[in-house]
Amino acid sequence: MSGQGHDAIQNLIQQPVVVALGVLATAVVAWAMIWLLQPLARRLRLLDHPQGRKDHAAPTPVTGGLGIALSLLLLFLLVPLPVTQGKLAYVAGAVLLLLVGLLDDRYDIRWWWRILAQVVAALLMVYVGGVRVEQLGPAFGLGDLSLGVLSVPFTVFATVGLINAINMIDGADGIAGALVAAALAMLVAASWYAGNEGVAFVSAGILGATLGFLLHNFPLPWRPRARVFLGNAGSAFLGYSIAWIVFRLTQNPGHPVNPVLALWLIPIPVIDCLVLIVRRIRQRRSPFSADRDHIHHLMRDAGFSTAQVALTLAAFSLLAGLAIGQAMRMDVPNPLLLGLFLLACAGWCVLTLERERACAFFAALHRGLFAQRSRRPADTGAVSIVDPDGSCDAPGLDGNRG
Repeated sequence: MSGQGHDAIQNLIQQPVVVALGVLATAVVAWAMIWLLQPLARRLRLLDHPQGRKDHAAPTPVTGGLGIALSLLLLFLLVPLPVTQGKLAYVAGAVLLLLVGLLDDRYDIRWWWRILAQVVAALLMVYVGGVRVEQLGPAFGLGDLSLGVLSVPFTVFATVGLINAINMIDGADGIAGALVAAALAMLVAASWYAGNEGVAFVSAGILGATLGFLLHNFPLPWRPRARVFLGNAGSAFLGYSIAWIVFRLTQNPGHPVNPVLALWLIPIPVIDCLVLIVRRIRQRRSPFSADRDHIHHLMRDAGFSTAQVALTLAAFSLLAGLAIGQAMRMDVPNPLLLGLFLLACAGWCVLTLERERACAFFAALHRGLFAQRSRRPADTGAVSIVDPDGSCDAPGLDGNRG
């Protein structure tokens, strides 16, 4: 494409109306793509079967992530952005994660193969794309705090951690998609505010595709069960995409976004993942072992319906991100905001040390948020096992994917 063509596209994506239309168009394309993939999913046996701790009623396609990726491919073919080494590295890493994720969805491969693929994707991002975490100074209120030789391992750790945080939160219909959509919406706003329209456009495209997926996955009154799941391929793709966007924003000297804000844009998966992994390691269990101690399990056991869990967590994420963003605009010290995030991690750890206490907390929250609907159990779709004293047990019932 000629230089004039690149300039025309650059001017086009700087228009908010164009970006908004792009989100809408990508959502429609993603919805159609995921719908078209359902017969192929059954033919290739890319299905999640109801067994063990999974409670969905029938084998369900796990091609949501593939549909999201294909719709984005179509978007970027129609609106060709300038090809850079960074974008090629992102695409290479994303394709690798999608392929390995699809193999995992089909054959349930060992977890270390997934981790290996995630590490390779992160290294592609670093060494081919030149995208890495090098500066953490702004998070601590310092002008310069270079990671030096620790830059690569820190970037790999952060990327793998974020991918698995999204995977772990994908335990019931609509939750992972809603939280990712909330994070992407705020990343679009942060990119635009920082003057990085290119990253804003890419983020908006992924947001639109995620919204299209949610039309198949979010529980609705006339369709209480998801038609399609994200799958391990989808959660890996979205986690990797968020990591790439966050690193591009926070490590760009020309359009910087403070790393502390990034933590608060997707707090639920990160805090839930960190606390559970630390707890499992202390119990001498695998960090990737399954249990029913994720936040969505506790909320479901406390009486929230699946839709209520997704909406409540997404609303909290939006409020937290907007509040921290506003605090930064008011020059609240960044170390204080980082300390607040660490305090939230510690608070969640203490609250969930005893399942009964956590359930009692969420039962009280549910009564406060949904008091009217709680009087009409037929409308909630909740699975409440809260005792009169506010405690709850951990039954064999689990979310859709565990």
